[in-house]
Amino acid sequence: EKSLVIASLRMVVQLLLVGLVLKFVFAQTSPWWTALVAVVMLAAAAYESVRRQERPLAGWGAYALGAGPPFAAGLLATFLAVAAIIGADPWYAPRFLLPVLGMVLGNALAGVCLVLDTIGEGLSRERPAIESRLALGATRYEATGDVLRRGLKTGMMPILTTMTASGLIALPGMMTGQILAGAEPLEAAKYQIMILFLIAGATGLAVTVAGIGAVYALTDDRHRLRLDRLQAPPATPRR
Repeated sequence: EKSLVIASLRMVVQLLLVGLVLKFVFAQTSPWWTALVAVVMLAAAAYESVRRQERPLAGWGAYALGAGPPFAAGLLATFLAVAAIIGADPWYAPRFLLPVLGMVLGNALAGVCLVLDTIGEGLSRERPAIESRLALGATRYEATGDVLRRGLKTGMMPILTTMTASGLIALPGMMTGQILAGAEPLEAAKYQIMILFLIAGATGLAVTVAGIGAVYALTDDRHRLRLDRLQAPPATPRR
């Protein structure tokens, strides 16, 4: 109950504040204000990526691995959408760039958090089997292949579920918003298809980079498992 109340209050305050900020930024149409908002989004993504994991990497590597891949993939997908598909003029217009970046970054971040959490948990749970494979001469990626594949599958599950359910079970947010604003349903569907493809591509790229990076970070050049690079698990309260 406490978590639900806190999340509800944060949602209301954050959305109202970002509405005020975006109103100002949209009026400026400045690349510097757009870049500043994007940097704030990156910082928030880094914080949330570490906070949502049970045992993140120790040190700054956790922030780089958790926020770097989704932000880079999000920027690439957003630039493709704004400059090549939508054709915004100028391409850095915050009215187009920031909403698309937010949608892509949020979904990619969710996938990265899942893949990192799954890989950390899987390596810890299957440590004896993985170290046995390493002792028999397997490379780091051969020994952890099952865990990596499971992590990638888990990280892609939210966007795959969304794509499968879109139109048949639920109308996605962008399409619903455009219809409520008076757009033709077919045109709204076209924009939603574009966004879902962008989100899927960015999420797939971010999840793959983060998953491979996690395996690389939790092993060393001598192909040893290095779970000591994970933060210590939270202490269990005494009864």
